[in-house]
Amino acid sequence: MPESVHASLEEIERYIREVPDFPMKGISFKDITPLIEDGPALCAAVDRMAQATEEIDYSRILSAEARGFVFGTALAYRSRKGLILARKPGKLPRETISASYDLEYGSNTLEVHADAITEGTRVLVVDDLLATGGTARALCQLVENAGGIVAGVAFLIELSFLHGRDLLTPYHITSLITYNGDE
Repeated sequence: MPESVHASLEEIERYIREVPDFPMKGISFKDITPLIEDGPALCAAVDRMAQATEEIDYSRILSAEARGFVFGTALAYRSRKGLILARKPGKLPRETISASYDLEYGSNTLEVHADAITEGTRVLVVDDLLATGGTARALCQLVENAGGIVAGVAFLIELSFLHGRDLLTPYHITSLITYNGDE
């Protein structure tokens, strides 16, 4: 793998494995664990995401468990911004606010601490994957319900054939690798 930001998206994409029929028949899961397990590949992906979001004005990052934490934490560290954790119900110790959403194969709820986002806080929402947009939309709702401003939404991967962007209008969306459904 060449040096970080200089790695091409095709080089980074080689570390993403397709797993057919996971977690259920008909789903083509994009497995990013090989990318996360390879230090230079992970560094390259994070550097490219940081480069793609460096012009966005934000003061905090919001990410959902579990894979979203990988990229949210890395971008928060790299940009020296705080990280807000969105977790499944019952996992956070203080008072929370929540948002529910549908996935391409089910539904879920995410919570953040009620005091994590203050009025006017500009938040960059970061996740590993944009599929149907439900998770990202719920994260944006958490920001706005708390009085914050969604400065942008960033993903490592976008499955454009699922039209997740439609739920995220009018937010600024950044995704590094796009799958159109014919892969």
